[in-house]
Amino acid sequence: MSNIAFLGTGLLGSAFAEAAAQRGDTVTAWNRSPDKVRALASFGVIAAASPTEAVRKARRIHLVLKDDAVVEEVLAAARAGLSPDAIVIDHTTTLPARTAERLQRLNAQGVKYLHCPVFMGPPAARTAQGTMMAAGPRALFDSVKADLAKMTGRLEYMGERADLAAVNKLFGNAMIIGVAALVADILTLAQASNVKPEDAIRLLGMIDLNTSVSGRGMKMAQGNFAPSFELTMGRKDVGLMLETAGQRPMAALASIAARMDQLISAGHGNDDCSVLGIDALSRP
Repeated sequence: MSNIAFLGTGLLGSAFAEAAAQRGDTVTAWNRSPDKVRALASFGVIAAASPTEAVRKARRIHLVLKDDAVVEEVLAAARAGLSPDAIVIDHTTTLPARTAERLQRLNAQGVKYLHCPVFMGPPAARTAQGTMMAAGPRALFDSVKADLAKMTGRLEYMGERADLAAVNKLFGNAMIIGVAALVADILTLAQASNVKPEDAIRLLGMIDLNTSVSGRGMKMAQGNFAPSFELTMGRKDVGLMLETAGQRPMAALASIAARMDQLISAGHGNDDCSVLGIDALSRP
């Protein structure tokens, strides 16, 4: 078993630390709010008073932090305690450009660093489910691959391009947030139509969203907007949705309608509604 450290024990970080301790690793943890670390004592997690103290004997250091600024701050505080063979594994969702710069800078300075964001919540982290991505030097990834695999149901190495895991994390979160926004609007339509919200969600099961993404989504990526559901017809339907909702707040559909209007004015009314993505295909 390994000596490892977790810097950041919010909901996800604490779940990771708990699971690691239960697997038999010696786990030291630090958090800006000490109570969040002390709550893990019953699982055998050792509380550290500082990032430096937390990492001093650790072979792997897992960062589960808020953003780029906090990653930089905490890493700077931990540097004095890092051993030369320690590997920093950063699970934080960060800006791709800053992630690439950080990985290049740290590895050039002799700090072994991988970016490994995840698609999982605390329950999945406790049971090693969900997905973890990794980007950075292949040899470094290979040296911790077996350990990372114990933390997740699916481990995907994205390659040596430093920002690729960060970019894909944003792709995934965009889908999650976008779906949540559209589900919110559907529930608003259900409320306006006197339909039980649970019934509205069950009805969504009739739509094969995976096929929609792999079919229409791939055509969008290829710039193929041959119509099967014309934009003008889609705009008509969105108008019906907005009229049904009345004055109730909407999370996404009003913005979608405005974008449709722009594209119709630009002459794309007879294209498929997937022409909403046309500007994404304009390469600089």
